[in-house]
Amino acid sequence: MTDLSLYRNIGIFAHVDAGKTTTTERILKLTGKIHKIGEVHDGETTTDFMDQERERGITIQSAATTCFWKDHRFNIIDTPGHVDFTIEVYRSLKVLDGGIGVFCGSGGVEPQSETNWRYANDSKVARVIYVNKLDRMGADFYRVIKQVETVLGAVPVVMTLPIGTEDEFVGVVDLLTKKAWIWDNSGDPNNYVIQDIPADMVELAAEWREKLIDQVADQFDDVMEAYLEGETPDVATLKRCLRKGTINLDFFPTFCGSSFKNKGVQLVLDGVVDYLPNPTEVNPQPEVDLEGNPTGEFAVVDADRPLRSLAFKIMDDRFGALTFLRIYSGKLEKGTAVLNTFTGKTERIGRIVQMHADSREEVESAQAGDIVAVLGMKNVQTGHTLCDPKFPATLEPMVFPAPVISLAISPKNKDGSEKMGIALGKMVQEDPSFHVETDEDSGETILKGMGELHLDIKVDILRRTHGVEVVVGKPQVAYRETITKTIEDSYTHKKQSGGSGQYGKIDYRIEPNEPGTGFEFVSAVTGGNVPREFWPAVEKGFKSMLDKGVLAGFPCLDFKVTLLDGAFHAVDSSAIAFEIAAKAGFRQSIPKAGPQLLEPIMKVDVFTPEDHVGDVIGDLNRRRGMIKSQEAGITGVRIKADVPLSEMFGYIGHLRTMTSGRGQFSMEFSHYIACPKNVADAVIVEVREREAAAKK
Repeated sequence: MTDLSLYRNIGIFAHVDAGKTTTTERILKLTGKIHKIGEVHDGETTTDFMDQERERGITIQSAATTCFWKDHRFNIIDTPGHVDFTIEVYRSLKVLDGGIGVFCGSGGVEPQSETNWRYANDSKVARVIYVNKLDRMGADFYRVIKQVETVLGAVPVVMTLPIGTEDEFVGVVDLLTKKAWIWDNSGDPNNYVIQDIPADMVELAAEWREKLIDQVADQFDDVMEAYLEGETPDVATLKRCLRKGTINLDFFPTFCGSSFKNKGVQLVLDGVVDYLPNPTEVNPQPEVDLEGNPTGEFAVVDADRPLRSLAFKIMDDRFGALTFLRIYSGKLEKGTAVLNTFTGKTERIGRIVQMHADSREEVESAQAGDIVAVLGMKNVQTGHTLCDPKFPATLEPMVFPAPVISLAISPKNKDGSEKMGIALGKMVQEDPSFHVETDEDSGETILKGMGELHLDIKVDILRRTHGVEVVVGKPQVAYRETITKTIEDSYTHKKQSGGSGQYGKIDYRIEPNEPGTGFEFVSAVTGGNVPREFWPAVEKGFKSMLDKGVLAGFPCLDFKVTLLDGAFHAVDSSAIAFEIAAKAGFRQSIPKAGPQLLEPIMKVDVFTPEDHVGDVIGDLNRRRGMIKSQEAGITGVRIKADVPLSEMFGYIGHLRTMTSGRGQFSMEFSHYIACPKNVADAVIVEVREREAAAKK
């Protein structure tokens, strides 16, 4: 029986290029998991094992690995930082107990850090903060601390202070033990000495230590009372306070260092052991019924209870499909049967493996608190619950954002069609934010995703991993349609052709609804003119028409249908007759209700050197952008704007040209708003032309 108090399930997350993967590499070296450190810029890191990751120097999919530090077992997930892959961060946070938020010493709190922090808050994940890259030009630890407070609204508790900055960065002061850790320049993380705090930092360290005690002493009344009476808590007491406050999300212990230069990582690992929760110390996962409503039961982390596990990732590799599971309670044993509550079918557990990036170690069983991968599962998808067939239960599932961008592809030759279908099927299973559809009019295959880079990588994986050569069309924007006027209308569906006929009459009102509310149906019928059993059929009829609007065939949003009255026939009326009446009513009334095209607006965050600010703002204005704010930093200016997605294709190329290659940007979906008339007209014409060409 494993001691769960020695487990730490942690994720490492941050903005692109803040040093997550480099930090993971250092952790693996320090814990003895690897002997040679790989670098991102050489394409040799352990957790970035896809060809696409090594070439681009970014993490695309989260990688899992297991290592040990001071008798504690760490299950670590290194997550991507790029906004197009936030889904990987979201689903990893869902199954983790704690995290390390990595921030760049010079970049500070960047846009993706904010998104990831928000996800971690939603998932109630305890974190320690690690301010990395303090050896870089423009690095400023104290500025990053300020940003954590102002931008993230979080409370950092500073645990270590940097000794020296930029090129002069040599080590850190540990405020708890009042000692300095100094590393030499050999690049070996184990070549350090622990000595007294440098004379010029004694006062500063005393001031920050006092602040640390102020922040954490109120976790326990007896500690607070003793402190107010002038008694300074000892290190063990401070650690107890820090642990409690960190697990309660009251504050976040904050460390500093330089992973690339191998300085400061040991203290972060100690922080994970000392302050982040083990699996038994986090709130248990709520269980839900098949409709998704809470049952009031919880999956308590205990190996002796019935099995509850969540599939949080599917990965296809050279040995077949791997299903990553977080086990919340019970045991998972090789050769036993488990129930998938989503499909209602049982599956046999074949091989269970512990992952180390893309290599693996086979185990006979796993238990509550473990993160493992299982080979050969057939019908399991991300978010499915696998449980004990005798005690079925469903864990709270994951919710994924809708794609905002699409791309048409077709195989280069006829033979590639089947191969492409199989490959896309596997890719959809792996990534819930990636959708594939077939356009009925043109027969084209449409890929839908979270951004240009997301789809670019998918096409690359199709070509290289699956050997399917494809022709790629232009990216398409996921427009939506809505209405602007309230209209009352009536429709009668009547069909008589010998035998029993069909009859259903509905009087209804269609009106615009609040943005973001989707579709709403209510019945205001009094008396029995439309019997209650036919109301769901009317709702189903209207609902089934939402996918194809009347302007350009885009899905419809944000309107309300109220069933006011109607009529029925004792013999000829049926649910199907009322459903057909509702469908025809939609086609009849929506064109009269002022239909309007909506376009997706992206939250764009641009970083540019100061001398190019005017050019960048002018360019965003030309792209119909609304500038929200500008913040000047040491190394440049951050501009936040809302810009229509249709204007952002190929933006990175323009930005690099304008800023001599120094500009960066990230964007994520924000909301839908009405399209200007000239843009809407052009989109409608383009869609009609495409449909006409497909029919030829």
